Amino acid sequence: MKDPYETLGVARTASTEEIRKAYLRLAKKLHPDLNPGDSHAEDRFKEVSGANDFLSDPEKRRRYDAGEIDATGAERPQQRYYRDYASASGHPYDSQAAYSDFESDDLFAELLRRRAQEARRARGADLHYRLEIDFLDAVNGAQKEIVLPQGGALSVTIPAGAEEGQILRLRGKGAPAPGEGEAGDALIELLVRPHRFFWRDGDTIHLDLPITISEAALGGEVKAPTPSGHVLLKIPKGSNSGTVLRLKGKGVQRKDRRGDELVKLKIVMPAQPEPELEAFLSDWTPQRPYDPRRDME
Repeated sequence: MKDPYETLGVARTASTEEIRKAYLRLAKKLHPDLNPGDSHAEDRFKEVSGANDFLSDPEKRRRYDAGEIDATGAERPQQRYYRDYASASGHPYDSQAAYSDFESDDLFAELLRRRAQEARRARGADLHYRLEIDFLDAVNGAQKEIVLPQGGALSVTIPAGAEEGQILRLRGKGAPAPGEGEAGDALIELLVRPHRFFWRDGDTIHLDLPITISEAALGGEVKAPTPSGHVLLKIPKGSNSGTVLRLKGKGVQRKDRRGDELVKLKIVMPAQPEPELEAFLSDWTPQRPYDPRRDME
């Protein structure tokens, strides 16, 4: 808090009446109800009210002038913090001394009382954070921590089925209130990293699954990844690239259900030349000739 004499614009030798008049003049000029939307005027009004309350207390003024306490009422030289004295007598919004000056102006006095009560009970500010998580943590849910810039950490529960841009609210984990109000909330925006081979559409997980020529032609069972682990997937005989198979209940986790996973087959040729395969295909004549591009004519 600034020097209260400087805040009110009076000398250290000012009388109680001079302090009262200075406060009245500034309060009527800066009152928030007379300056709607002006945050600077509101801040100045709080400073002026606090300074007047401080200097209206003879004992506090005496100790301040003697250098025993600072402008917050804290003992010198011991450093104290807001929480140490916010509930002590002399808190700028607790004192009613300032209102006795307005007995001749009941309306203005009531406005000041109401404004001071609102300021005292105002909740703390919400604090905003971003948290980057893995794709599978968003799908299945997880427990994470955010390391705070000011020190410490917040434990964050990622719900199953969380999505990119979703905001999680941690009540009471924001900034402390300036007075007697509740602390603000921590608002956590989720950023989801892409996965190497999964992608998501709502509660459905999509996967392109490479298979060999023989697996496509002859069918069989292959190991396929899902968000909850690998499963055996049955490949129908004669499958083509683009064939989509459904794995029930292997998609995005929700509270009481889980979506599906859609697996699109993709026939992949060997990375290295296969002379035997080339020779077989060169000599192979289908018993039932077919044209896979007939629908494109």
